[in-house]
Amino acid sequence: MQVPPFSLSQQLADLGPELDEAVLRVLRSGQYIGGSEIKSFETAFAATVGSTHAVGCNSGTDALILALRALGIGAGDEVITASFSFFATAEAISAVGAKPVFVDVDPLTYLIDLERIEAAITSASKAVMPVHLFGRPVDMTRLMAIAARHKLRVVEDCAQATGASWNGRPVGSWGDIGCFSFFPTKNLGGAGDAGAVTCNDSGLAQHMRELAVHGMPRRYLHTELGYNSRLDALQAAVLNVKLPRLNQWVERRRTIAQRYREALEDLPGLLLPDASAGHGHGWNQFVVRVTVCPNDASSSATHSPCEFGLPSSHCRDWLKQNLQEQGVNTIIYYPIPIHRQPAYAEQHCSSCLPVTEQLCSEVLSLPIFPELTNEQQEQVISVLRSLLIQNAPLNSQTCSVAA
Repeated sequence: MQVPPFSLSQQLADLGPELDEAVLRVLRSGQYIGGSEIKSFETAFAATVGSTHAVGCNSGTDALILALRALGIGAGDEVITASFSFFATAEAISAVGAKPVFVDVDPLTYLIDLERIEAAITSASKAVMPVHLFGRPVDMTRLMAIAARHKLRVVEDCAQATGASWNGRPVGSWGDIGCFSFFPTKNLGGAGDAGAVTCNDSGLAQHMRELAVHGMPRRYLHTELGYNSRLDALQAAVLNVKLPRLNQWVERRRTIAQRYREALEDLPGLLLPDASAGHGHGWNQFVVRVTVCPNDASSSATHSPCEFGLPSSHCRDWLKQNLQEQGVNTIIYYPIPIHRQPAYAEQHCSSCLPVTEQLCSEVLSLPIFPELTNEQQEQVISVLRSLLIQNAPLNSQTCSVAA
């Protein structure tokens, strides 16, 4: 049996009639831009997040750009964020003319290291962009205190964390603006690209709404350069069908994550994701670290630095390949950190983000989605246990880090 890292097949089968009806309703209405579907979704999503306002847009990337623009962040400004994230996190900062300033991450949570933020603050710092990576919320109590102390605006990158919360409060309701993606693989996914911003400030909400329609406060009046970034009515219709199921889907993800933790905690060379976020984790991904080479891999590993000077990923890649050969498909988020991408060549630093670079050589995402069956998960667990126990290292020799 092939186990995919993610699949929509069962979800589409379960919701097919409702989705068909919703999409056909929009098609027959003739109103494909704006309208009641958009308003209904924005109202419901704001309530879900616990914010006063939600504004739909065409992607999570645009959500970040709209947020930064609305806060007046641009040329000459710096935004503090993490390099261990999807490229759009930094890309949005650069797109508005500002500079991303990368801070290393915590090795257990994979999130921006709160102990390192203040050292990165300069006179040009205007905002901090915490990334709730893989669905795990940043400690927003501490982060908001840091931001208040230094008068920094806070833009939450919630792209992978819809349905997650910190201290009982949903992500996206803590900072000045929350930014969400509804890419199909997210906890709440559309049928294509879609996104939203959330906030409690009416002025910010209106500004982002205008920016999303060419900087237009009223028809054919353009007060600034904006974007064509509206949420499509068809996407809103799909999201309106799915939103009421969000909580149960996230709960199912938590159940799957807990089963992985119970079944894999004793395996040699496998570091499981930190669970200290408790019930607030959204588990968009279940990401493990392959920290020790199995014997079969270790015997042939050169442990030489891989592309872009990152630490060797031989051990992780050995496990990924062997899992795939036995029907378990995994994904690597992310093999190359943002600061090592060619687009940010001027910000390369061989020693400033060691944890980030080590993580990129070790992380592996196991299959997790609400419709993952117990049988499929047991296959993942069984194959992992077989590979790592049969090939257990004779010692605790870890993959070496590039100098």
